[in-house]
Parts: sequence; C-alpha cells; structure tokens
Amino acid sequence: MKILVIGSGGRESAIVWKLSKSEKVTGIYCTPGNAGTACYGENVPISESEIDKLIEFVQEKEIDLTVVGPEKPLLDGIVDRFVSHGLTIFGPSQKAAMLEGSKVFAKQFMSEHDIPTAPYEVCASREDVEEATTGKIFPYVIKVDGLAAGKGAIIIKNQDDLRQALIEIYEERKFGAAGDSVIVEDFLNGEELSVFAITDGSDYVLLSSAQDHKRIFDGEKGPNTGGMGAYAPAPVGTADVLRKVEERIIRPVLKGMKEKGTPYSGVLYCGLMIHNGNPRVIEFNARFGDPETQVLIPLIKSDLAVLLLSVAQGKLDASSFQISDKYAACVILASAGYPGDYEKGKEIAGIEQLFQSRKVNIFMAGTRFDAERYLTNGGRVLGITVVSKSLNDAILSAYNYVNIIKFEGKQYRSDIGFRVLERLSHKKINRG
Repeated sequence: MKILVIGSGGRESAIVWKLSKSEKVTGIYCTPGNAGTACYGENVPISESEIDKLIEFVQEKEIDLTVVGPEKPLLDGIVDRFVSHGLTIFGPSQKAAMLEGSKVFAKQFMSEHDIPTAPYEVCASREDVEEATTGKIFPYVIKVDGLAAGKGAIIIKNQDDLRQALIEIYEERKFGAAGDSVIVEDFLNGEELSVFAITDGSDYVLLSSAQDHKRIFDGEKGPNTGGMGAYAPAPVGTADVLRKVEERIIRPVLKGMKEKGTPYSGVLYCGLMIHNGNPRVIEFNARFGDPETQVLIPLIKSDLAVLLLSVAQGKLDASSFQISDKYAACVILASAGYPGDYEKGKEIAGIEQLFQSRKVNIFMAGTRFDAERYLTNGGRVLGITVVSKSLNDAILSAYNYVNIIKFEGKQYRSDIGFRVLERLSHKKINRG
C-alpha cells in the first residue's frame, strides 16, 4: 500500500520510520515532512492546512491510507473532507476532535459521562475569571479553551501569577481567540501519566504508558514546551491503574462519543494525573503525542501500517496487536532560546555516526538537509531514542548518544526519567 503522513515533527519521523518497516508498504510520502522523514519516504511541499491540495495529491498518487500527525488539520475537518471524497484516512472527525480542540467541550463531556477530572468553572470573560478565583485556594490552574501548542495551561501559585495570566489572556491576547473562554480548575496532585488508545470507535488497543517532561529546564522548571523527553512504559502505569483507565475513562469516552453521534476513531491520548492509584483526566488529545510517540512507536511489535489501515476502515482486530516487553527513553535536543525565539541554520554534526548504529533511533523534527549538511530548522531539533531491556540502560544510553550530536546552542534536559530511577533507589529495572 501507499501511505501519506501529514506533519513535520519528530512524531511524524517516528511514524514514517515504523511504516517503512512494513512489508505491506510500497511507498511513503510526507507533507511537508523534514530531513528525517526524507530518509524513509518522499517529502512533498504541501502544507498541512492545504486540504484541497492534499486531496488532489492523494487522488493523483492513488494513496491507500493517509495518517494525520498534528491536531490542527483534524480540527479543520480534514478527516471529514477526505471521507466525503471516498478516501481512507486515520484520525477522528472534526466533531470528535473537539475533545482536544475545546477544553470547555471536553470538561462538559466528562461531567456528562462521569469521567474523573478536576472540579472546574467555565469563564467567558475576565470578570468571570476574577469572580471564580476570588478567595480560591492556591494553587489552581487556568486553561484557555482552544489550541495553544501545549502552552495553554497556567498554574496559578499566587496573586502575581493570576495578574500575569489575566494580562497575557485578556490584554496581550497571547492566545488569541483560544482564550475567549477559559477553564478555572482545581490543581491535581499526583504523578502524571500518558495513556494512548488506538480505536476504531468500538474496539481499541492500548500502547505502552509513558511520561513526558514538559518544562524546558531540569527539575520541571521554566516555561512549558512541546515536550523535552519521554520514557515508556512508566512504572506508575501499573496493571491496576491501566485497568481503571480503561474502565473509568477510555470505555466511557468511546461509549459517550458514539451516543452523541460522533464516534471517535484514531488515537485517543489521555493525559492523566495518578493519585493513590486512581486516575483523573488532565486533558485529552486527538492524536499521537510528541515526544511520547518517539518512545511508543519503537515498542510496537505489530505492523503499524496494517493497524492504522484497519482502524481507518473500522475493522480493528485487537487480537493481533503486540507490544514489546522492553523500555524506551527519548531525549529532545532543542535550539538555544526555545521555547522562545531561536535561530535556525546551525550545522548539526554526529547524525551520520548515529545512523550507523543499530542501537539508537534519531527522530528529526526541526531539521533540514541542504544536500551536504544537516541544519537546525526549528525549536525542537531532534529526538534521540534508545530501546533496552531496562529503563536504566535506555535512559543512560540515550544520554551517551546525546553527547555525540553537536550544534551551536544545543540545549536539552539532563534529567529525563531520573526521578523515577531515584524513586526506585537507582536499581536496574527489568521487565519479565
């Protein structure tokens, strides 16, 4: 089969890499792609927002399956448009994707279906926020309703934080129309966990659990980013916790979406807080996470192309799905200044050396190739992923490979996964 992958990040690099290993796949295209996706398929200069051009391209090339990476085209209705032209596409419909596209919709949906989440209030104006927060005990969270590139949740620890949040949302309009409505919700204590279900709307399979590291600096300090690293599976995602996630969250979501007449097909990403073994939802995403995908995809033993096509056709066969019993760790290398302003065009050394190793995967994101050199071309430049029988070895090996990659201004967190290793008393963790 021929496949088109839409997107240009490390997530898409991981997806294209895995698809290239399928015996069923005869050709892979990526729009617009990056230097990493070009290693396994053909990049096509069409933006993810140019849906008409994407439809024309798929028809012209007789592509059998389109896989949507980022959230914005999903919220723009790309799946509905493709389906209306008789084209097979992996991802939720526009209405189903509102689980990610609107925090208000998601919260109200969870309330209607008794899905555990933090208590909240919906605010339509600055005055509403001020009223909702008067006398409220710190800390709490203010979330803008719409898409905000993973940066729309603000933890309010004191009155100064509240003043700054109000300025950013209502005076500076930092989030634009995404901040026209906001959620004020209680702060959830516990440990974060990401759980991904791949579903055709009725049946589903679970990927390994994962933990992301959102802040730019060690110790979860500094501003939020798209994600600076991840590991999988996460020890907090015990069999009992995952059973509760399925019973209390995933199944009610699928049942509720079907009852609304908007069945959910694609990836359901559950961002959770685990406290005393009980999960509560922080947020839903309607697609693969990044960088979590860079550790989850290498742990899938099954043929990813066959899996995604079966979901897109509404014929998921969960019995044939297999996950590796190993661990994976990913460290993101970013440009100086990220997540703020940064420069592009810095030469990257060491990539070819890592390509020659079978023990590491490089998933490129903000990277381009000028026919001679790899150059930085974004905030998050690339991810380095290692799979191993132990989490300790996966993490330490990933950092060994990080030292091989060189470019001016390279920044990365040096503590990806180390907190869980400390909790486990630095013991080597083996599965099975």
